[in-house]
Amino acid sequence: MILQMTKRQFKPGVTVVEMKGSIHCGPDCRRVEHEVDALIQAGQIHVIFDMSGLTHIDSAAIGSIVRCFSSLKKASGELRLAGARGMLEGTLKLTKIDRVIPLFPTATDAAVNFPAGNLPSGSVPTA
Repeated sequence: MILQMTKRQFKPGVTVVEMKGSIHCGPDCRRVEHEVDALIQAGQIHVIFDMSGLTHIDSAAIGSIVRCFSSLKKASGELRLAGARGMLEGTLKLTKIDRVIPLFPTATDAAVNFPAGNLPSGSVPTA
């Protein structure tokens, strides 16, 4: 299945990128990295990858996830992973990604204690 990505604002300053399908080397990896670059440019530096709809990732995808983590960290942000199950969760643990990037069962769990990001002047965070 072709990679599909949708983004939604979970709370002010926290963006969830929902992924469905599979991430393989080449265009898929570049799409993920470009999405994160665009979020950083927009000041959205607290990102959750909701991986509950992913069926497969390859080693290139692992590298892209790490590059996204690094880009967000350089921008004083953070990346969290949510919803990885089965083979996908096993791959993240086998490669020890879970020791660097926190894994959560759901995007809602990942958002707990996630600080609100760069809010525009005069904005008030909502509960």
